[in-house]
Amino acid sequence: MLMSAEHVPVLAADLIAMLDPRPGETAVDATFGAGGHARLVAERLGPDGLLVAIDRDPSAQERFDRFAVEAPCRTRFVHAPFATALAELDAEGVRADVVYLDLGISSMQVDTPERGFSYTAEAPLDMRMDPGEGMSAADVLAEWDERRLVRVFREYGEERFARQIARAIVRERERRPLETTTQLVDVIVAAIPVPARFAGGHPAKRVFQALRIAVNDELCQIDEGLPHAWSLLAENGRFAGISFHSLEDRRVKRFLADLARGCICPPGLPICRCGHVPRAQLLARGGIVPGEDEQAANPRSRSARMRAALKLPTTEGAPV
Repeated sequence: MLMSAEHVPVLAADLIAMLDPRPGETAVDATFGAGGHARLVAERLGPDGLLVAIDRDPSAQERFDRFAVEAPCRTRFVHAPFATALAELDAEGVRADVVYLDLGISSMQVDTPERGFSYTAEAPLDMRMDPGEGMSAADVLAEWDERRLVRVFREYGEERFARQIARAIVRERERRPLETTTQLVDVIVAAIPVPARFAGGHPAKRVFQALRIAVNDELCQIDEGLPHAWSLLAENGRFAGISFHSLEDRRVKRFLADLARGCICPPGLPICRCGHVPRAQLLARGGIVPGEDEQAANPRSRSARMRAALKLPTTEGAPV
């Protein structure tokens, strides 16, 4: 079996069971990472199948190259944010039987201290999934005003002390630039009331999540990428999205629920006038979460939830 020792893919067996990749099919892995899911899918596709891998992180190219050498199917790599790459594939006319996304940050990014994603190690405040693109976390903290920081911490991190933390950051940056993870952690801890500092895990966890989401525009990526992912699917194609927090999961859930909704006419009408027909069949209502054994073996899987759907054949005149 082609399996990487450096990464444990979350909900891997469930993803294979839901998507059921078959010999000769085309699959799109929109968030390649370390290729854990891709290896399992590739084994199912066989020599006539094609796996297209997408990742915005330049370091993923090297991991993909190693994967491609031993992959039992044809392969292709696209270096771009997944919303951009999915749009490009859609414009090319690519049609996939399987599309899946493993959202959020990858284990390799967290475990590489110099990337600045972790609040437990001294590192530059970067947090960019592609270090060559866009603003770093240090840039955001230096340039965004207090009101905007409050909104980011509150909306993306669900941080109840967002205002106190943003105010403390603005005061601190007037004294010196915030350039390292430990500098930011110190400011956050000092801004939070003592009784609340460790009531819900590490006090910097929510702010680091919020900054990472803002720096990488992650929620817009999901909103823009999901329609293209669905458009890529051929009839009877299968889609799955694995989320790690409610902001991600809510978007996947609503997107698939809208596709699966049937007639929306008032119940009193004798015949349907809206013409709305389901375009998807939900494969796991409520989503699938890791079992106790997986959570024990891989604690990072605990917050994961997978939602999956089948693309139904379209009727004439119905939207796709």
